[in-house]
Amino acid sequence: MQQAAAIEGGLADRVMDAQRVFRAVMDAMAMPGTVHAVPRSAAPPAPLGPVAGAIALTLLDADTPVWLDQMLAASSEVRDWLAFHSGAPTVDILTEAHFALIADPASMPSLENFSQGIQNYPDRSTTLILQVASLEAGEKLMLEGPGIQYVQPFAPHPLPRHFTGTWRQNNARFPRGVDVIFAGPTGIAAMPRTTRIIEEG
Repeated sequence: MQQAAAIEGGLADRVMDAQRVFRAVMDAMAMPGTVHAVPRSAAPPAPLGPVAGAIALTLLDADTPVWLDQMLAASSEVRDWLAFHSGAPTVDILTEAHFALIADPASMPSLENFSQGIQNYPDRSTTLILQVASLEAGEKLMLEGPGIQYVQPFAPHPLPRHFTGTWRQNNARFPRGVDVIFAGPTGIAAMPRTTRIIEEG
């Protein structure tokens, strides 16, 4: 039964679905705080949701080590599913991860604990994929920065602890720092490291 769960539930159309999801990720990164629909093309085992699962299968491969939070790492079905469909190795050390897949943002490690990249190679940082219950029902953040014409409201829920403070510290490390992709029930949004929170509440 566990072996069947690992084999089933991958992207329905590996090429076309991956292209659609990748386009949604690129649009979300280019327009921070805006929501972009993602087709429900993957059916991973719980507690990994279909949108976060589709993003993982699009971005992960054998050369991209991934860190799983405690909730996901505790599921052998999730680990086997990711390994079978993406080939990505899992790592226990945060700074070794190219991607971090997080099902419980409220209890995740602080942003500075992940790889920040180095000055000459800032792209060697960790990209966080945060699975959230909603992209619109949380405390409103007002965003500005590249890709935002004026100010962009964004209200994901739940957020990591002390997110606003740690995000401003993340801004201060530019060009180093992490980027975040928020995976909601039916769509995604993103905050690249260049995005600034100017107000919350």
